[in-house]
Amino acid sequence: MNLESFVEKNAPRNRIALLVVIDVILIALSGFLALYIRYDFRFSNMDMQYVDYEIFCLPLNLAVTLLIFALFRLYRSVWRFASTTELLNVIGACTTSMVIQVVVMSVLRMRMPVSYYLMKYVLLMMGVGILRFTYRILRMLQERRIGERNDARKRTMIVGGGEAGAMIIKELQNSRYLDQCVCCVVDDNVAKQGKYIRGIKIMGGRDDIPRLAHEYHIDEIIVAMPSTPQSEIREILNICKETNCNMKVLPGLYQMIKGEVSMSKLRKVEIEDLLGRDPIRIQLDQIMEYVSDQVVLVTGGGGSIGSELCRQIAAHSPKRLIIVDIYENNAYDIQQELKRKYPGMDLVVLIASVRNTHRIESIFATYRPQIVYHAAAHKHVPLMEDSPNEAIKNNVFGTYKTAKAADKYGTRRFVLISTDKAVNPTNIMGASKRICEMIIQTMNSRSRTDFVAVRFGNVLGSNGSVIPLFKKQIEQGGPVTVTHPDIIRYFMTIPEAVSLVLQAGAFAKGGEIFVLDMGEPVRIVDLAKNLIRLSGFRPYEDIDIQFTGLRPGEKLYEELLMSEEGLQETENKLIHIGKPIELNEELFLKQLDELKKISNEDSINIRKKVQEIVPTYVIKG
Repeated sequence: MNLESFVEKNAPRNRIALLVVIDVILIALSGFLALYIRYDFRFSNMDMQYVDYEIFCLPLNLAVTLLIFALFRLYRSVWRFASTTELLNVIGACTTSMVIQVVVMSVLRMRMPVSYYLMKYVLLMMGVGILRFTYRILRMLQERRIGERNDARKRTMIVGGGEAGAMIIKELQNSRYLDQCVCCVVDDNVAKQGKYIRGIKIMGGRDDIPRLAHEYHIDEIIVAMPSTPQSEIREILNICKETNCNMKVLPGLYQMIKGEVSMSKLRKVEIEDLLGRDPIRIQLDQIMEYVSDQVVLVTGGGGSIGSELCRQIAAHSPKRLIIVDIYENNAYDIQQELKRKYPGMDLVVLIASVRNTHRIESIFATYRPQIVYHAAAHKHVPLMEDSPNEAIKNNVFGTYKTAKAADKYGTRRFVLISTDKAVNPTNIMGASKRICEMIIQTMNSRSRTDFVAVRFGNVLGSNGSVIPLFKKQIEQGGPVTVTHPDIIRYFMTIPEAVSLVLQAGAFAKGGEIFVLDMGEPVRIVDLAKNLIRLSGFRPYEDIDIQFTGLRPGEKLYEELLMSEEGLQETENKLIHIGKPIELNEELFLKQLDELKKISNEDSINIRKKVQEIVPTYVIKG
């Protein structure tokens, strides 16, 4: 072991030893100094009997006081982070020491002046406290001087002058590993404006954010308002994004409740924070009892929606969870994640295609799933326009084969993942999903299994969605490509989508199409601008936006319900049920047989056949 590592390893012991030595000196000096002050700072006036008493009791006093200091953790606290707790420990230790000394000297009949005890108590407490807090103050001043000389530190604004903001400021000031320098605080409470939090002034309200960001050359804005409603947070974030500063936000109120407010809990502001509605909140614990102790199968379980379904289901103690996916890498990732998090769960991961009749039947015959979530599908609109037969083979007949296996082997509930593109479809992917809904409707009327579909819009952050594409384009310096300036879409987050799917499974009576009230649609170009600003750039200046024209099968807006379907509310007012359209099931099943033959022949007439089945399908191009 070299000298440097030896010193580093023994540094804590050396600091403790130094503190003990200094405390011994302070304890001894406080007694004699108290007598010196008591007798008007004159040794000649001192009563030597009191000096003898002090000397006689000194060894015992030292031993007892050092033991008390140790019990009050005065040698184990990290004094560079000393706070009110450490101050109370100092007061408690000194008070306990003096009480014991008074009792001992009274028992030994060593009477001392009352003023001696009071002065010794004050001197001891001041000496011990000043020694420890001086170290903290010196370290803070040193780090502040270093910070003032270091131009690389991020100049930071805190939005929120409450307890969460104060805790974030404290951590930034105390840590030598964080590179932020807090320059100002913003809070809408007029009573707080002009006051200081740990030396940082509250400079104004939310409307002052752009001005202050410019005046103080702010690099980063931290929104620390965990108890504020999401709608209000979104308004503040919309103001902040105009500054082109990096933004971070403290996720929610429960961090405050659990005492977890810290820099590690901050996250970057994501595009979903700027959506035009509050996120859907569903108490899954109240609706997931039907999953507990059940055999659950998830097709497409490695995908964006499928994997989140598996996470949520695994958290509610299924008897067995079966994951089926054609893509082995995705299946492996979710398998390893769930094994780590739920080592005792009965987990089965299978590589299989829903297009393989024998394989699907074998899985159902072996595991007898009671609940099935069917998320396996081809979903990329432009790719499916180039390969329409593959969309039909996988989406339509993969669903049909899985649904028939569920019926044959006694599955209790079957939940299909559908899409808003199934409404008045203009592309083969949407049309294929509409046929899937019709399959579910038909199977429900002929089976003891409850078949339902869940329809939602675009999922933020899912594989192939627009957000990852935009992020990649921004990382490469642009341009960001948008198909049309007026194109709009409904958006939801992956957790929202999964919550809807799970709730559909709980509410299902059979034959329903569940639809989420997704608020107002979002213009894709606005989404692109917001993401550019969240990345710290200016649209059209730092990162250009280019319009490439609508892709094959793409329409300007999506619909969630066909006009014929109507709308029915559920217990959750944000979740609705579309009334199934009447259809001739015998004719539909005959058309399916014809569609199967055409798709297997890779016929160029596949779109016309799909249009026969789905009259609302508009063939474009």
